[in-house]
Amino acid sequence: MLTRLTLIIAAIAVAACQPGGKHGTAEPSQRLAWVDGARIIQANAEPHNWLAHGRDYSEQRFSPLAQINSSNVQRLGLAWEQSMWSERGLEATPIVVDGVMFTTSTWSRVIALNAASGEVLWQYDPEVPRGWAKKLCCDIVNRGVAVWQGRVYVGTLDGRLIALDAGDGSPVWEVDTLIDRDKWYSITGAPRVVKGKVIIGNGGAEFGVRGYISAYDANSGELNWRFYTVPGRADGPFENPELAWAVKTWSNDSYWAGAGGTAWDSMAYDPELDLLYVGTGNGSPWPAYKRSPGGGDNLFLASILALRPDSGELVWHYQTTPGDSWDYTATQHMILADLEINGRTRKVLMQAPKNGFFYVLDRESGELISAEKYVFVNWASHVDANGRAVVSQAADYRNEDKYVFPSAAGGHNWHPMAFHPGTGLVYIPARDAGWVHSIDEDKWFTLGANNLEALLADLEYPSDSGYLKAWDPQRQQLVWEKALPNIWNGGVLATAGDLVVHGTAMGDLLVLHAEDGRELQRIALGTGVIAPPMTYAVNGKQYIAVMAGWGGPAFNTLAGNEALLQYGNAGRLLVFALDGGPVPLPAAVAPRGPVPEPPPLEASAETIEQGRQLYVFNCGGCHGMYGSTPMLPDLRRMSAATHEIFDAIVLDGVLEPRGMAGFGDSLSKEDSFAIRAYITELARQAQD
Repeated sequence: MLTRLTLIIAAIAVAACQPGGKHGTAEPSQRLAWVDGARIIQANAEPHNWLAHGRDYSEQRFSPLAQINSSNVQRLGLAWEQSMWSERGLEATPIVVDGVMFTTSTWSRVIALNAASGEVLWQYDPEVPRGWAKKLCCDIVNRGVAVWQGRVYVGTLDGRLIALDAGDGSPVWEVDTLIDRDKWYSITGAPRVVKGKVIIGNGGAEFGVRGYISAYDANSGELNWRFYTVPGRADGPFENPELAWAVKTWSNDSYWAGAGGTAWDSMAYDPELDLLYVGTGNGSPWPAYKRSPGGGDNLFLASILALRPDSGELVWHYQTTPGDSWDYTATQHMILADLEINGRTRKVLMQAPKNGFFYVLDRESGELISAEKYVFVNWASHVDANGRAVVSQAADYRNEDKYVFPSAAGGHNWHPMAFHPGTGLVYIPARDAGWVHSIDEDKWFTLGANNLEALLADLEYPSDSGYLKAWDPQRQQLVWEKALPNIWNGGVLATAGDLVVHGTAMGDLLVLHAEDGRELQRIALGTGVIAPPMTYAVNGKQYIAVMAGWGGPAFNTLAGNEALLQYGNAGRLLVFALDGGPVPLPAAVAPRGPVPEPPPLEASAETIEQGRQLYVFNCGGCHGMYGSTPMLPDLRRMSAATHEIFDAIVLDGVLEPRGMAGFGDSLSKEDSFAIRAYITELARQAQD
């Protein structure tokens, strides 16, 4: 590991060739990673850097760099690559400050690299307990760090917020953000730093936790404020005054064990208005009729909150899905921009949340300007003049199972969009897919319905498809789209070189023309992508970087793409430049061959169905749903020896050091047998 002095000298040498003026009391090159609010606000003055999660506080993910452009992008090739020592999902946006890159891998590990060469400068492992993996919705992922005044901030899967010295990666302070470590909380999102406060939320609404956003002093780690997104009880106490009136949107007989509303991803900040925008998630449990039997909008679920960053005071809110029953979170990426609408310039916030409507809000007041469907939607007909979605009968599953669009994975999920000020378009990684919502109390979370064919018989709906959509937010209409064979693709980057850059689940880096979507370059990576690309420059040379490693919630898999699966999902950071070389494909794995015949196991149809439900809820997020090609070991291929120790693995956690948590605190031996019976049945079906 390099010493702090060596790294500072290296950073000075790299930064000496960079343009830019003074920041604070000293040149950035003399104060390693010395990012502050002024630098982020004035990010366009130093386009060679990528200083914050969305490049600047507006989260537009647009870069003014244009050395790589539509006329020369055919020369784009690999400049360098670095292993991320992972075979799971990689979701981070790297941060680059004066020639040094900071990013994260699985298990919340942090890596600092020379941004010109890829040399690893230091690594930090927070040593997340491997058993925490079972407390996660969607893989052991992390979306990146924040950098502020010489420190690097990371949230960990097990709910810690850690400040590291940017010079050598040594811990400066660490705080436990969780209000209850016995609950299934987690952190996968990237922190933001606003006015010297590190802002972080958490995940876990699917598992009955209560959501909140916290602000910590960047220097000391002291908690400055915390905003709870849902009430904890009908009669209080109300930790923030807004909950006293939010509770009136819940029924007195509401389920108060957690209620959900976790703020697990998107944030943005307007320094002129001094407003911090935070998106909140779904309720717990999902069905509103179970969560709040007496009805109500259930604030602040599925909402955009505008908060004062100094105090956490709520200024306004907009609820995208009142009384959400479909996991339609509003945690998806938000973009701030100034748009000409009806003859005048409006300060707007744009979001394409899970529910399938693209929203344009006045970000000063929260007023709805417009909302239109950007994917196929059947849960609501439209958003009315009062800003409320008009819910259709197709979404009401209180009395019968319904096939609802979009799915619980959303018309758009966490994968960041991008906005190009030149074209005026927002580029959305979107998808068409449906989801069965069931009235069965044991199946409502498990996609389950035995009468799926009957549900689909009279329903006109699109086949599952992924898209990159270019959306005009002023006219609220599609301009162009690129159809993709898988729905779970990466985020988006837009640049002044008339480019839109997008990684796909099928292992391609696509470079499209920002105006019309023409494909200008396609580079085979050998690894699926879910992360967003970013761009930066060192010594006058522009680079485009992307984390390659497919994963996440595994609602859809890489089934049918045997060419990509042969490479085993090797997690890498890939960095491209003009006149770079070809991308070396990862080492091939041995052919998988047919699924072997499983050992004998007798179980009733009822036990197998019970196992299916338990499998989907407890196992499917990592191992893949319903026997399709998994992203982790294919359990249909278990050896006879593994079958023999199945209980020890599933209940006792003997493989926990390898990331396979034990579920003995929530599953019984009968449950374990049912899961194994279901897996065995899948293996038998593969023999047919």
